[in-house]
Amino acid sequence: MHPMLAEIFGLDGVIVLIVVVAVLFGSTQIPKLARSLGSAQSEFKKGLADGAKGDTGEKTPSSGDDASAKDSDKPSTSG
Repeated sequence: MHPMLAEIFGLDGVIVLIVVVAVLFGSTQIPKLARSLGSAQSEFKKGLADGAKGDTGEKTPSSGDDASAKDSDKPSTSG
């Protein structure tokens, strides 16, 4: 249990909160909710790590050549 929740709500409040969540979401939805929260947390941490890696001043190679991408956006003049 997260100690900050216990400090804010107290032990009784945390127990009531858990019971209310169980009643609202049901026993079948709680594992799905926990799984999605866990995957969201891991994606967030991965994004933070990628952002920290990008802050080192290294330029990441862009996908494709910019000049060729600009040329492909132009309409063809052959006609």
